[in-house]
Amino acid sequence: MLTPSLWSCCVLAAENITPGASINWVPTIVVALLLLVGLVCFSYLTKAGIIARATTKEAIRQPIFLLCLSLAVVVLLVNFVVPFFTLGEDVKMVKDCGLATILITGLLIAVWTASTSVAEEIEGKTAMTLLSKPINRRQFVLGKYIGILQAILWYMLPVVTVFLVLIFFKVSYDAKEGSKDMPTYAERIQEVYQVIPGVGLLLMEIAVMTAVSVAISTRLPMVVNLTSCFAIFVVGHLTGLLVQAGVLKLEFVQFMARLIATLLPSLDLFNISAAVATGANIPPDYLGYSAIYCAAYCTAAILMAYILFEDRDLA
Repeated sequence: MLTPSLWSCCVLAAENITPGASINWVPTIVVALLLLVGLVCFSYLTKAGIIARATTKEAIRQPIFLLCLSLAVVVLLVNFVVPFFTLGEDVKMVKDCGLATILITGLLIAVWTASTSVAEEIEGKTAMTLLSKPINRRQFVLGKYIGILQAILWYMLPVVTVFLVLIFFKVSYDAKEGSKDMPTYAERIQEVYQVIPGVGLLLMEIAVMTAVSVAISTRLPMVVNLTSCFAIFVVGHLTGLLVQAGVLKLEFVQFMARLIATLLPSLDLFNISAAVATGANIPPDYLGYSAIYCAAYCTAAILMAYILFEDRDLA
């Protein structure tokens, strides 16, 4: 749920995106390490963690996981070699196309796994077998969600590593192709630093869409889930335009637009195309507000999944 105050904070933080701004990486690294430690403790110290580990293994073994991973790496390599004819802005195009590639393939893995791991297990009566053990329905849903997120982390680890390495070498590659002075090591590292916050925002967006997909999968089959998530993804990137003051003049249309923007996730908050195009760095405030919004919406979606799955007939 995107409240006006949170939206205003995100907008103000976005206005502070300036070229050459540096990011204090210490809080970001600390938070990331705490989240990883929390995932490990959840997976090995809770009952829901048993389901999470099984879901992660199941997701990694699926053919679509290896297919999306291979496809993402191939597309990244093609973007590195093929010129974009942008008059010296090929590095920015590689960043933009690379982030889009990682996002689309990651979302496909997340939504597909949620459909097969939740919806098909419910329809195939496998969930009833699991729930006959000392595991309740809430632990089942939460375990599935965390398991899918862990699979996404395993997917992003090699893909993001390849992406960052290609950006590092793309700077010198373009300089050589354009007969320019070779960039220094610091300049190439700066280009890599500029895109790292975008990877974090992509992970937040995938986490939000995964929570939505898990909630839908508790009631609807795979085809409906895939279609619904695609529609939510498209509309979610337009909610920022819908809530802008003064754009909509009709009161009823404005009310419906704000209602849609409140119920559906505002995915445009996680889009850094403008920052990549201007060569700006994402400020820590923007990352923090986006993380708060991501956590709030994921919590609301999982609570909705609890409600939808609580009275679902599994027999």
